[in-house]
Amino acid sequence: MVRIKDVAEKANVSTATVSHVINNTGKISKETQKKVQKVIKELNYQPNRIAKSLKLKKTNTIGVIVEDITVFNAPEIIDGINKYADEHGWSIIMTNMRLNQLYGNKSERDEMCVIHAPKAAQELVNKQVDGILYIGVHARDMSGIMPKIKIPIVYTYCYTSEENGCYVNYNDEQTAYNATKYLIESGHKKIAIISGLINSYPSRKRFDGYYKALSDYNLVFNPEYVKTGDWEYESGYTQGKLLLQSKEPPTAILGMNDLMAAGAMKGCRELGLAIPDDLSVMGIDDREMSFFLNPSLTTMKIPLTQMGRLSMVILDKLVKGEKVEKPDLLGCKLVVRESVGPPPSN
Repeated sequence: MVRIKDVAEKANVSTATVSHVINNTGKISKETQKKVQKVIKELNYQPNRIAKSLKLKKTNTIGVIVEDITVFNAPEIIDGINKYADEHGWSIIMTNMRLNQLYGNKSERDEMCVIHAPKAAQELVNKQVDGILYIGVHARDMSGIMPKIKIPIVYTYCYTSEENGCYVNYNDEQTAYNATKYLIESGHKKIAIISGLINSYPSRKRFDGYYKALSDYNLVFNPEYVKTGDWEYESGYTQGKLLLQSKEPPTAILGMNDLMAAGAMKGCRELGLAIPDDLSVMGIDDREMSFFLNPSLTTMKIPLTQMGRLSMVILDKLVKGEKVEKPDLLGCKLVVRESVGPPPSN
């Protein structure tokens, strides 16, 4: 195995110079750098990362815990993490707890998170990662769940109320506000919503945004226009049909996610109504399928890739002992497609 000493001898420099070139430290002339790099390539020298880790007491590796990689938000968040890691020389060890696959979208999933998450964190600590990124399937409070460990943890798509806890999230309330505002400015006054699970943090915040927009535009809040779903397509279909078969049906429906909005669109078609001529429908998430619906779904895009990258930026600073300011909640972007139009004239 080629040693750093072998590189130094062939390049006719000290081992310290070779080390500075490899680690991009010290003041080494460009000419010397090129000479050392040429020898490294010729000898196919591979730095001993284990020895380096023992010396620096860092592995330059971060652990990523994903509650379920099959949930729509996870791939884009991970992509943001990977992009930053690739650009800054970090390695990643990922653990997928598969909570949705094992327990579904039920309360049992949250109960099992309390059991699985600490185990996953401890396993990564045992593998000597420098820090941990935790990706939730919804905005649960992780306070008191994770074990007391000496390395930093940053949460995304969930949060912690613990002192000095770090998390990256988007603004649910402002997102629903902006979606409702867009429907109002499109001419709608009878706007219904299909909510997620009633005990869900995003459901509460998105309802607050919906209600605030109605209030700001002096529209009357009609409790009959609020239906509770469970984030799934079938509940959007069922609740959407109920809304449309009421005595005074809405002219627009805001699904609190794209799946429920798509379900409402199916119910609309079954009742012989056209979108957006008879009914406007809007979602939140901007899932891939939103583009392929007929008509394509107007929605609010969650900045998932940005959330992943920002989480990694914060973790990088924490590992280096740098001061970190609590980030603001990120904004979501309006994606205008074909499912929203003015209300019917009659």
